[in-house]
Amino acid sequence: MIPVLLLLIVIPFIGCVVTFFAGRVTKQAAVFSALGFTIVTLLIALYTYWIVYTTSTPVGQYCVQCILNENYTWINTSSFALSFPLGVDGLSGPMIVITGLLTMLVVIGSRSQIKDHNAEYYAILLFTEASIMGVFTTLNLIAFYIFWELALVPIFFFVGIWGGDKRRYASMKFMIYTFTGSTVMLLGFLAAYLGANAQTFNIVDLSGKIPAGLQYLPLLATFIGFGIKLPVVPFHSWLPDTYREAPAPIAVMLSGILVKMGAYGLIRISIGLFPYAAYQYGWVFVVVGVVTMFYGAIVAILSKDLKTMFAYTSINEMGFVILGAFATVVSGNPLGIDGAIFQMFVHALAVGALFMLSGYVTTQAGTTEISKLVGMRLTMPRTAGILILASAAAMAVPPFANFVAELLVISAAISAYGILAITIFVPVLTGAYFLWMIKRTILGSLAGKPGEVEKHDLRASDAWIFLLYIAPLLGLTIFSYIILGPASNVSAWIVHIVSVARGL
Repeated sequence: MIPVLLLLIVIPFIGCVVTFFAGRVTKQAAVFSALGFTIVTLLIALYTYWIVYTTSTPVGQYCVQCILNENYTWINTSSFALSFPLGVDGLSGPMIVITGLLTMLVVIGSRSQIKDHNAEYYAILLFTEASIMGVFTTLNLIAFYIFWELALVPIFFFVGIWGGDKRRYASMKFMIYTFTGSTVMLLGFLAAYLGANAQTFNIVDLSGKIPAGLQYLPLLATFIGFGIKLPVVPFHSWLPDTYREAPAPIAVMLSGILVKMGAYGLIRISIGLFPYAAYQYGWVFVVVGVVTMFYGAIVAILSKDLKTMFAYTSINEMGFVILGAFATVVSGNPLGIDGAIFQMFVHALAVGALFMLSGYVTTQAGTTEISKLVGMRLTMPRTAGILILASAAAMAVPPFANFVAELLVISAAISAYGILAITIFVPVLTGAYFLWMIKRTILGSLAGKPGEVEKHDLRASDAWIFLLYIAPLLGLTIFSYIILGPASNVSAWIVHIVSVARGL
């Protein structure tokens, strides 16, 4: 059998080395090398997800045991053994596909936006992809932590080397926040290992083995680690600075993929290993999700810069993931987990398109300040059209699939607590700040503001690339079962383990 999961990690790592040396020859060599390796990785990810999609999973069994599983021995002594299991199911499957797709699009988008140190840039980009693939496929807590750390380190260099004027401050703030969260998360992993007394760090073997009374502190520790990465309020303050200073293609990686690592860990580990504690305090996490949703939406209205507004959009939308996940835990309604997984996938495409477009706007107009982009429909019509489409997707306007994701989450939230019907106002607020932005930029008048900023429109060859962001969001509205089918196995498992933990 071909070790496809191992290849998802190994091929980008190999590409990292090859691309570095290719980039020492010419910039084009680095671009083509990185593009080639990302395409191969994406094809493997699609093949892997096809296996997940076409394989049925019995309810009540841990999904990754039944679909695609690889196991490798890491450390094996007379007193201690550590394996390296890999697995993919309806939770991790969509994440490896979106990782492969967005990394390829980042390579394409970086051609005109990254001007120096190209060998290092594209090599680190592939290193990041390999590490993220490791996070989404490993089923061992120690390996998970190692890949998690490996995925965070490159962001420090991306922001610190290729970032904006305040890049040093932003990169250091990012490292302090995320590594503090990682340390707390690791303590939670160690507590789970000691509490289970199972002599293993494998997630599958730990599931159902941790006594109810020993689940509370590990749940809190892992939630802090994952919550910082998502981020949730009040652990969010690193995000606006980092996103604003990061080069636009890296902001795509951050918002589209890296924050999803936190959401993935929340479902796979925080809920999957500590279901009893998650149920007992599910209402607390629901409140955190609702506050995060409203806070991100309200602050985004006040933003004066496109990248800052898009950053707060990510905070807003990740609140839906927390709400959906814990709504399922509290109510037993599987739609919450289904919606959370779907939201993770479609949000990555929508916000990825927005951040990539912000990079082109910076190149064309020299600024992303909203007040200086007035009259885009006249000076940058092609750019304006794409901004409207990407904004509509982020607003969850039908027929974009984001509408389906938010509908599922809100439905599950209402089934958990009727008062959560107030969350219907979050999409209203989201629509308000996007429409306000569109009015001030695309629909604004040039009268009285001649020559304020010289603008150039997006080239047709670059504009077509945005179809790869937008088209899936339209197609998944009709073919949502492509994501929701495998996701339903995960939600059924979460409902099952919570019911068992409660003794039902």
